[in-house]
This record gives sequence, structure tokens and C-alpha cells, in this order.
Amino acid sequence: MSGGTPGGAQPALPYWRLSGFYLFFFAALGALMPYWGPYLRAEGFSSAEIGQLLAILHATKIIAPNVWGVLADRLNRRMAVVRAASVVALLAFSAILLAETFGAVALVMALFGFFWNAALPQYEANTFNHLRGQEHRYSRIRLWGSVGFILSVMGIGEMLDRAGFDALPYVVLLIFGGLAVSSLIAPEAGRATHRADGDGFWETLRRPAVIGFFLACFLNQMGHGPFYGFFSIYLEDHGYSGGLIGALWAWGVVAEIAIFLVMHRLLPRFGARTLLTLALALGGLRWLMVAAWVDSAWLVALSQTFHAASFGIYHAVAIDVVNRFFTGAAQGRGQALYSSLTFGAGVALGSLLSGMAWDLFGGQTFLAASAVAFLAAILAAWSLRGQRA
Repeated sequence: MSGGTPGGAQPALPYWRLSGFYLFFFAALGALMPYWGPYLRAEGFSSAEIGQLLAILHATKIIAPNVWGVLADRLNRRMAVVRAASVVALLAFSAILLAETFGAVALVMALFGFFWNAALPQYEANTFNHLRGQEHRYSRIRLWGSVGFILSVMGIGEMLDRAGFDALPYVVLLIFGGLAVSSLIAPEAGRATHRADGDGFWETLRRPAVIGFFLACFLNQMGHGPFYGFFSIYLEDHGYSGGLIGALWAWGVVAEIAIFLVMHRLLPRFGARTLLTLALALGGLRWLMVAAWVDSAWLVALSQTFHAASFGIYHAVAIDVVNRFFTGAAQGRGQALYSSLTFGAGVALGSLLSGMAWDLFGGQTFLAASAVAFLAAILAAWSLRGQRA
């Protein structure tokens, strides 16, 4: 699946070397996202403390991508940033083996999160620079992240049923080791060339369409806060085994892979506005189903199918829109801002609020997530008027 355009106009695409980083990055996410909340509960932390610790991890995405984005844009060496961040994240996370108090765990999560969350936005920009003229192929590279997530979440769910949560930090360390190695293998791309009249970063950021788009993305990820922090706990409390919880997480990512395989056809055909609005609206339906029908494994599985929309379509469209909005020297900062506002500030606020609400409202917290997602859909439809392709 490598190779350039006919006639040799472009260098061969290093498909597998680019895909490996996504495999390990999202394998780490597959270890942390479903199981870190239950791990913290097993360590004796309260719901509010779990929400705070997860908020800290996601809050590092607010600062780290922007700091490293400016550096990468100035140095024009994105992979040097990715490699340094991946190695230091591995070293920082190893301290979790010694951390016991809330303050110590919070410090470890802040440190490894600051470096780990610096890597992906710059890697995304590097991938798009490799893909110049072939941007529609992004989803076929990114789907290996989904594969890594599935392998991780399925394998770890079964392992935790047998070995208990004490084994989780060691597995995460192994995955971070693979991430560091894959970052050394992935090649650097030259800076993409863009039209000379492209707006600068701040000029672009002030446009109402850009503000509305980012706000919609922020709300969508804020609505994911209860899911990332408490979905596994919610299922545990309703009698689901670790293996079944892992299977439900994995099923959502199977749906995500399926949509990534066809996004290169859907996006040109239907356009960014239609697809993003639909994705966010289906996300609202997803959280409504989780709140209402948790006791039905089949309906929970159906709700997980909508992960294809609320994350798969959403992310593929959003990252393409960011790549169109922010060009040239603003490219790295644009990707970093997308990451920090959405997966950073959005998820951090959603995690914090859901941690505060969980003991009072339990699974009904997902009703608030549903309302936020529907509001995001309205904002997306408004802000992307005229953005068909």
C-alpha cells in the first residue's frame, strides 16, 4: 500500500513506518482509557479524585501540544519533537510504579501526559506532509491506531480478569516502549508547500467559522468525558466482566475502522459540513442510549457502533478541516490547537464535571453528555456553511 502518484511525481509513501506509531500510540490509549479509571478505583481513589486525576491527564493536552507545536514549527523538525516526547513519556510513566498518594499519582500523570500528548499533533502534521496530494489516504494510515486500540483493549480486559489491576502499569510501560521505538523508525517529511496567500495563524483563528468549528469540537469532546472516565466503571457496576467490557470497547473501534476505510470516498462526496453535523448528532443519540439501556448488552453494543460517527467520522473530518484552515508555518500550531481545545480542554472539563456528578447521578450523567453533543451538531452545521469539500 505504498507508492507515489503515477509517473514518479511523488516519493513512495512510507505506509508501514507511518502506521506503526499510530498502532502503539492508540494501543496505549486502549490500555488507559477503559481501564485507568477502574485501576484508580482499585487503588482506593474516590469518584471525585478519579475525575480530577483524569482531568489532569487530559489538561496536559491544553498546554503541551501548543508549546511543542511552536517549537516544531520554528525548527521544522517535527519528528525530533515526537521522538523526544515519546522517550520522555516512557521514563515519566515508569514513576507510577512508586507513586501511592493522590499527589504523587497526579504528578506522574501530569509529567507523562505533558510529553505523551505533545507527540500526536506533530505526528499528524508530519503524516499530512508525507501525504501531500494524497490526503484522502490519511484514514487508511490512521486505522492502524484503531487496530492497536482493539488489540490492547481486548487483551488487557482478559488479562485483568485473571491477574488483577496491579498488572496494568507494567503493560502500559511495554506499550510506551513500543511507541518510543516506532517514533525512531518513522521518517521525517519536508515542510509541505502551500499557497502563498494563506492566512496567518492569528488571522485564521479570528474567523467566525473557525471559532464555531473549534467550539463544536470542544463540546463534542466534553461530552465524551463521562465515557472516558466512567463507562467501564458504569458497566462494572451493572455486572459486566472485564472481558465483556473490553469487547464492547473494541467493538466501537471495529466500527471506527470500518468507517476509516471508506472516509476517502465519503468526504469528497458528502462534504465536511454534512458529515460532521451527522457525526455529532449520532454522538448525542449514543450517549442517550448508554444512559437509558445499560442493562441490555445488545443495546450497549449498538450504542458503541455509533463510535464510528462520534469519533471516526468526526476526527477524520475535523483533522481535514484543520489542515485546510491552517496552512504553511501555521500548520503545526493549528493541529496543536485542535488537540488542546478538544482532546485537552474538552475532555478535561468533561472528566472533571462527570467526576463531581457521578456519585449523585450515576449513569444519568450521560444525559448531559447527550445534550452537549446535540448542541455541538448545531454549531457544526452553522460554522461550516459553504465548506463542502
